[in-house]
Amino acid sequence: MDYKKSGVDIEAGYKSVELMKEHIKKTMRPEVLGGIGGFSGAFSMAKIKEMEDPVLLSGTDGCGTKVKLCFLMDKHDTIGIDAVAMCVNDVACAGGEPLFFLDYIACGKNYPEKIAQIVKGVADGCVQSDCALVGGETAEHPGLMPEDEYDLAGFSVGLVDRKDMITGDSILPGDVLVGIASSGVHSNGFSLVRKVFEMTKESLNTYYDELGATLGETLITPTRIYVKALRAVKESGVTIKGCSHITGGGFYENIPRMLPDGVCAEVKKDSYPVLPIFKLMQKVGDIEEKMMYNTFNMGLGMVLAIEPKDVDATLKALESAGEKAYVVGRVIAGEKGVKLI
Repeated sequence: MDYKKSGVDIEAGYKSVELMKEHIKKTMRPEVLGGIGGFSGAFSMAKIKEMEDPVLLSGTDGCGTKVKLCFLMDKHDTIGIDAVAMCVNDVACAGGEPLFFLDYIACGKNYPEKIAQIVKGVADGCVQSDCALVGGETAEHPGLMPEDEYDLAGFSVGLVDRKDMITGDSILPGDVLVGIASSGVHSNGFSLVRKVFEMTKESLNTYYDELGATLGETLITPTRIYVKALRAVKESGVTIKGCSHITGGGFYENIPRMLPDGVCAEVKKDSYPVLPIFKLMQKVGDIEEKMMYNTFNMGLGMVLAIEPKDVDATLKALESAGEKAYVVGRVIAGEKGVKLI
């Protein structure tokens, strides 16, 4: 008896690391110290000397049951983008710059080529957010997970000067809400998605005219990363007073998280285009409208609160960063929460 016969293939682990190195290299930043394969990732913090009051920000998350689509479609090169997005978007939401990222892959069996594809996606997400991939772990769990399945989670650390933190404390009635378009369902609500649509290869390969793609292609679209978009707004001279990353819990849970007591966010449902996938899902699943807005991003991945005078500059900065953005509402006096009108 040996370790391989018990279900853990150390040689496969070595091969995985070799295959993923080419992807990791493209994420490197000047602050990264040492090479790939050490016991820890080293990152120089010399940059904090440039700040008055440096604050570290952190975010950790996974991709939920969206990984089930990867298994069914045998497509593993984009789910890593989702893992990065869920973490770095939260860091950016607080005004921070993501510095580095680590991933954790748990699998029933280590198939090196598959693991390398997952890490390729992680590296792509890190490139999109100017974040270095400084480490990770792939753990085989024979007997705990089916051989052809895995789960993926990540962790990111960012940096911000305290004076530049986005806290929402200064939001006032009259401030304007700007929404940034999502790329689709992102990485939340897939437990409901999988109840609405039959999760078979035939179903996922079905083409829908209203989607302009197959159902599977639409659902597996990676979560959009907003790091560079928020940076563009900041560099335009605009102060973002509040920022909400629309994840699990949709509008009703996430928008109030950026608000101080005494104000309410009023969002106009017809102020931006709801993506076709959400309309299709609501129709097929016979889902109440409130449940849709309480579960999904409904086409907006981020909502910003800014002063009225900054609307034009904000929209211009977001457009220059390649984003679609809309004025979607305003802040009013009232009990903290969100109203959809």
